[in-house]
Amino acid sequence: MDKPHPAASHAFCVLFLLAAAHANAQNYPTKPIRLIVPFPAGGPSDITSRIVAPKLTEALGQNLLIDNRAGGSSIIGSDLVAKSPPDGYTLLLATVTNTINVSLIPKIPYDMVRDFDPVAQLFITTSIMTTHPSLPVKSVKELITLAKSSTTPIIYGSAGNGSPSHLAGELLKTMSGIKLLHVPYKGGGPAVIEQVAGHVQLAFLSAPAVVPYIKTGRLRGLAVTNGKRSQVFPELPTIAEAALPGYESEGWSGIFVPVRTPAAVVQRLNSEFANALRDNDIRTKLIATGSEPAFMPPDAFGTKVRDEIMRWGKVVKASGMKVD
Repeated sequence: MDKPHPAASHAFCVLFLLAAAHANAQNYPTKPIRLIVPFPAGGPSDITSRIVAPKLTEALGQNLLIDNRAGGSSIIGSDLVAKSPPDGYTLLLATVTNTINVSLIPKIPYDMVRDFDPVAQLFITTSIMTTHPSLPVKSVKELITLAKSSTTPIIYGSAGNGSPSHLAGELLKTMSGIKLLHVPYKGGGPAVIEQVAGHVQLAFLSAPAVVPYIKTGRLRGLAVTNGKRSQVFPELPTIAEAALPGYESEGWSGIFVPVRTPAAVVQRLNSEFANALRDNDIRTKLIATGSEPAFMPPDAFGTKVRDEIMRWGKVVKASGMKVD
């Protein structure tokens, strides 16, 4: 009996694997799913994930387990997902930090575009530009005017080198031409405490961290860094409308899977996350934390991430930022 031609055998194997993958995708999921959150428990990414997870568990019929893998400015957790099997059982909650890291941190062990497939953007997070009351300004324009006339730079605090709050300040510098002195802290909590104490005059931090101090007058909110006004603090203008058209520093979170995850799995996840964000109870809980539902399908989300990588790369280059 003649042996089958090698090319025919290869083609048969490929077809068999494709058929098996399709069958597995149709039955998905058959076991618990891990959502890797590459930040510590208790932070904004962790909180929003835990708000949505029970709805996904209910819809998928399998537990969606939150797995915090903090470290390396989200790199440790992201690398874990990049190297996981592309079967839909290990997901990544990516944030704007993932796109900043591309140009800020050398030798990242994965490629954000090549090694992941986008599933959906889920949330945007409101960040507020705040000043200490001792700084005699009540608007973004007044701040810029003061900074340009001052012989000493205004001091601004951030949640750390390379953090979104750091980049927000650097973007303000490059777009307005003012001088600011950056002081990094180990997280948003310490940065807020130092600003309330008057040790830094300016900051760009998440709404949940600063809103209580704005309401009591211990900090002054000038504007939001997002591209549009926030449901969390609708009376505050955006920095773009207040003084700098085109300014936008938006925090966001979304789901990625390892590249080559079956399209049927990506579509199922996309659909269930979209359904969860339509739930009024979930929307109310998210807004209370300073985040807003902002669903985006895979193609649009993938385009946004590529655009963000380019945009933040330009800011990093223009500012000469370095990480310690």
